[in-house]
Amino acid sequence: MPSARKTPPADVHYRIEPSDLHAHLFTVSLTVAHPAAEQEVSLPVWIPGSYLVREFSKNLQELKARQGKRGITLTQRDKHRWQADCAPGKPLELTYTVCAYDSSVRTAWLDASRGFFNGTSLCLRVHGQEKRQHTLEIVSTAATVQWSVATGLRAVAADKKGFGLYSATDYDELVDCPVEMGAFWVGRFKAGGIPHQFVVAGAAPSFDGKRLLADTQKICEAAVRFWHKGGSKAPFKNYLFMLNAVADGYGGLEHRNSTALICGRRDLPRHEESRATDGYTTLLGLISHEYFHTWNVKRLRPAEFTAYDYTQENYTELLWFFEGFTSYYDDLLLRRAGLIDDATYLKLITKTINQVLQTPGRTVQTVAQASYDAWVKYYRQDENTPNATVSYYTKGSLVALCLDLTLRKEGKTTLDDVMRGLWARTAGGPMTEADLRSVLEELAGRSLDTELGHWVHSTTELPLAELLAAHGVNLKAEPPQLAQRLGLRVAENHSVQIKSVLRGGAAEKAGMTPGDEWLGLQVQDRGWRINKLDDVAFYAGTETALVALVARDGRLLQLPLELPARNKTGAPPPPKPVRTLRGASSGLPTPTADTISLTPTDAAALGRWLA
Repeated sequence: MPSARKTPPADVHYRIEPSDLHAHLFTVSLTVAHPAAEQEVSLPVWIPGSYLVREFSKNLQELKARQGKRGITLTQRDKHRWQADCAPGKPLELTYTVCAYDSSVRTAWLDASRGFFNGTSLCLRVHGQEKRQHTLEIVSTAATVQWSVATGLRAVAADKKGFGLYSATDYDELVDCPVEMGAFWVGRFKAGGIPHQFVVAGAAPSFDGKRLLADTQKICEAAVRFWHKGGSKAPFKNYLFMLNAVADGYGGLEHRNSTALICGRRDLPRHEESRATDGYTTLLGLISHEYFHTWNVKRLRPAEFTAYDYTQENYTELLWFFEGFTSYYDDLLLRRAGLIDDATYLKLITKTINQVLQTPGRTVQTVAQASYDAWVKYYRQDENTPNATVSYYTKGSLVALCLDLTLRKEGKTTLDDVMRGLWARTAGGPMTEADLRSVLEELAGRSLDTELGHWVHSTTELPLAELLAAHGVNLKAEPPQLAQRLGLRVAENHSVQIKSVLRGGAAEKAGMTPGDEWLGLQVQDRGWRINKLDDVAFYAGTETALVALVARDGRLLQLPLELPARNKTGAPPPPKPVRTLRGASSGLPTPTADTISLTPTDAAALGRWLA
């Protein structure tokens, strides 16, 4: 390996060693060439893109400081911040270990087969020197000689396996380039003339890497064409996908020129299997989502994120735009890339609509409020979450859908043009909602403030049926499943465990509560044991007046339960009309019994929308 000593480290330099694989410990050495007399350092409490205070400092231990051979005093100022009392003119060296045992994309992991870390979990921030150049040295050990390294950081002096010295312009770039380590699979391609690399850890022998590369390339080409239709250059010189395949898992986190992903290994494409499974389609949607974020949130971003504050929550009301609009385009770009057909795309939209309609919290909190409260609601979900808030991912994507279909219906512009217009207006930088409103008015020839006021800043129902019909798709209310009829979210394992009780539903009226175990029911003086929710319909037959037997806190309770009545055709009663922005009926069901289907009625109109 070329010696990192031939290239002098920056004034802020980190040396990271996977020192104890079985104890899951990284050893970190931080050298500050020119420390302040009272130099403060801190570890971030959150990672951009994941809106929860995660307290990364809980994993930091054995922190020591010295200048030369002299140990110096470290004073802890709060849960994640320390002060070193330094002598002038001498470098400061801090050493510490970090326990890395979080297999998600948000923190750090280390074991005998794989290492991964985000800088927010390992790299102390040197206060007052955040804008200086930073270098990172990744050191191999006897236990990791077969490993390789992958990261979006610029290599300065690295060997062919990737161990060595890397450089970052500042602290923000350093912690926005995660590092993957291990004996992973590697593939490469170009999209828009830009080199892309894909590394996969944990894949089964059946994994078809060639297909994953080909499909990902199509996604990236579609995204680059979307943002740079006029031929402008993408805002990055290279890109890295890091995917960890596990027994069961799903998620992703966007970065400036890379993304960290996790999926179930059964969702990966397999050799000699041409059909795309639902799991693989979901994975492609995740890849599309995180890649789209390279523009929409990493560069085009809320004005509140102009400079990250790593010490506390960073609030914005615009996650409905940055996450919701990205969620709208992730599957749409799959369609444009030819990876799914119209029927599959409509199936995905149907799922999103039903998720929103089956969330009573959509009538309680606006999607702008949900964005602001992400730190305490979306990322801290509990039994009452469906009743208290709405997802800014799903509701936001439907806002994007409604805006796009409205603009296309009026014939002057599209949401595609609006997104590119915003990119041009802000030079790919921070934006406000006022910027969105201005670009919409400029391109549409009229203000859309009223629509945004209703769809984003109130709980008014979205005019989905009307707008979809204008583009060749019929929205139809369908008979709800039993869980929706009852107003329940459950888990089934030899009995029915109640996870959430939805507001206004039959289960709530019966007195059921989250945490109850539904054991059986009584129908016409006869008792029946139930193991799954479908057993309720089986044993109830045509009866609607039942008694539910539930276990709660060591007690057995009998709760009178009235099943929602069904009409002679077996369908629920017709839903009450819901008022929409234009005063027309949306034809959508009521909050606790919301299920719809989408059917294409005009292939030409649908094709113009999806093209």
